[in-house]
Amino acid sequence: MPVGGRNVVAMSDPNATAPAAGPWSRLFAAAYDPVLWLGERVVMRGQRRDLLRHARGRTVELGSGTGLNLPHYPADLDELILTEPDAAMNARLQRRLRRSGRAARVIAAPAERLPLDGGSVDTVVSTLVLCTVEAPDVALREIARVLRPDGRLLFIEHVRAESALLAAWQDRLAEPWRRFAEGCRCNRATVELIKAGELEVERVREASWRGMPIIVRPLVIGSARPACR
Repeated sequence: MPVGGRNVVAMSDPNATAPAAGPWSRLFAAAYDPVLWLGERVVMRGQRRDLLRHARGRTVELGSGTGLNLPHYPADLDELILTEPDAAMNARLQRRLRRSGRAARVIAAPAERLPLDGGSVDTVVSTLVLCTVEAPDVALREIARVLRPDGRLLFIEHVRAESALLAAWQDRLAEPWRRFAEGCRCNRATVELIKAGELEVERVREASWRGMPIIVRPLVIGSARPACR
């Protein structure tokens, strides 16, 4: 249940802390919002707002980063849980949460290991996360596990391009981009991964992330539900 008027900050284990961040992780977390500023202003802010108005009930966000989704959640959610395993991002997320004044929990859990009961979540949110997780198939199974039968995954992800030329450049630059962007795979075919797992894609549309490097401009925005069990 929500706790009116105050933030609830917790870790996945009462005695646990996120692993200490290295120098590059701290620098990346500090630069994240400024680097995304133009892309947020011209495209992503509106896409976040349009998608997240569909969140309902008990909502879990994967890889919440610095908390750019926070302003766009409905005020009447039953509970908001923000997961962020990276220590540097987690610290910035908690500061933004305190400033926001809304009630939420922060847990230092990766998408592949959510400390939540099966069938206990109404909405899972993934924005620019499934490109980064080490094992997207495992993360997608976790999403399917924690969602109620009528629950929903809401996602915005940058993906492998339909254009053969751009996809070739994504492949060529995938490794240096991964090292620069803290594990982000610019050429991951995320919708295909979702369809191959235990979720059924309800709707998906394409967009372009203007204001960002061309290799991460192809976007997909959509929703998926647990497959019939």
